[in-house]
Amino acid sequence: MTQQAIADAIRRVQSALQRRPDAARHEDGPATARWTGGMRVVAGHANGTQVPSDMPTELGGTGDLVTPGWLFRAGLASCAATSIVMAAAAEGIELSVLEVKATSWSDARGLLGMAGADGQPVFAGPGDVQLAVRITAGGVPPERLRALVQAAVGHSPIPSALQAATPLALRIDTE
Repeated sequence: MTQQAIADAIRRVQSALQRRPDAARHEDGPATARWTGGMRVVAGHANGTQVPSDMPTELGGTGDLVTPGWLFRAGLASCAATSIVMAAAAEGIELSVLEVKATSWSDARGLLGMAGADGQPVFAGPGDVQLAVRITAGGVPPERLRALVQAAVGHSPIPSALQAATPLALRIDTE
């Protein structure tokens, strides 16, 4: 799809949502993860797409697939990149390069339910999460590209959920 086609699609949706703001709120497609043995889990989408994951050998996996933590970072980077592409298209900016890299660090003690030296549980989530964006567009000043990226990431769903620490509701069905 061309930048112009993306921009046109965005304008159509914005116009429709200005007329009917209630149509903007929708349930996101669920991701269903099923354990398949060992440390392998397959996440599935209703459209049939499946994404397998495993853990490193040190944690009982085979180490030959991506980890759930990597899928988190991939989702974060992909969501940010998508929002940047949409913002660029809406502003009529033809991107020539866009690369978004999501990094973080983790402490495996948190995953294992261990305590730190202070006796407190070690945080299981990723820390120091960062997005590094490489972007170029012919004839567009760097400061305009920086502003575009900041604005786009500011309203990108997954980065926003991470920044706002969206509460997690846990429902357990033991049959």
